[in-house]
Amino acid sequence: MEQIRNIALVLAYDGTRYAGWQRQEQALSTIQGKLEAVLSRLYDEEIEVIGAGRTDSKVHAEGQVANFRTRTQDSPEEIRRKLNEYLPADIRVRMAAEVAPDFHSRFKAAGKIYDYRISCPEETDVFLRNRVMILSQVPDLAAMQAAADTLVGTHDYLGFCSLKKMKKSSVRRIDSIRITTEPMVYDGSRFPASGRSDREDGMRILIRYEGNGFLYHMVRILTGTLIEVGLGQRRVEDAAKALETRKREDAGFLVPAQGLTLTKVIYQEEDF
Repeated sequence: MEQIRNIALVLAYDGTRYAGWQRQEQALSTIQGKLEAVLSRLYDEEIEVIGAGRTDSKVHAEGQVANFRTRTQDSPEEIRRKLNEYLPADIRVRMAAEVAPDFHSRFKAAGKIYDYRISCPEETDVFLRNRVMILSQVPDLAAMQAAADTLVGTHDYLGFCSLKKMKKSSVRRIDSIRITTEPMVYDGSRFPASGRSDREDGMRILIRYEGNGFLYHMVRILTGTLIEVGLGQRRVEDAAKALETRKREDAGFLVPAQGLTLTKVIYQEEDF
């Protein structure tokens, strides 16, 4: 009998053209759907791909993890190479490995890291236009970090979720929220009288969330809350109000999806 093997993948993708990770009954293009279609054709067997997280429409990934079971005898490197040959150019398999039969990319995940990028007052890098949110004002980063610190810990985050009711617990643990900046620099040709500075064209804000799991739209609502604090529309001490009330209206607005990237899925060393 042919042995059934469990293959894990680390994936990067630009989510701009896709209706999210999860395969859908409607004829919508999804990351899971593309992977399953290519794998099933390659190996002439029905293959289900399990993802570590269900990224939403237009959300990107640099380190999504998935696994699938197959009878193929191809090496992991051959699987990776063949997938990258037939997948669209905006989906790449960064690594492939054979893992233990009980490895499950979602259930074994110990945590995730998400990044959200904001450019203000504009985004000068045309290659990042689909990966940032544009903010016309420069927010107070110190106030945003102070508010972020009040949101860290183990809490019921139902108020930071777009779902009104949860079948399972809405308690999650956020280990850290770190706010840093990335300079937006252009060193190429300039007109002398352009009025632009020689080095600095603006500011790109990076908000990095690390935790054991995140609810539907949770990172995007947390980001909207922090932006409101940074713009003076919400006080620092009010940032965590939704943790107490568990009401969606006590949290901030939902920021656009394109600024969000699943950067890394964390596993115990013995699992992966």
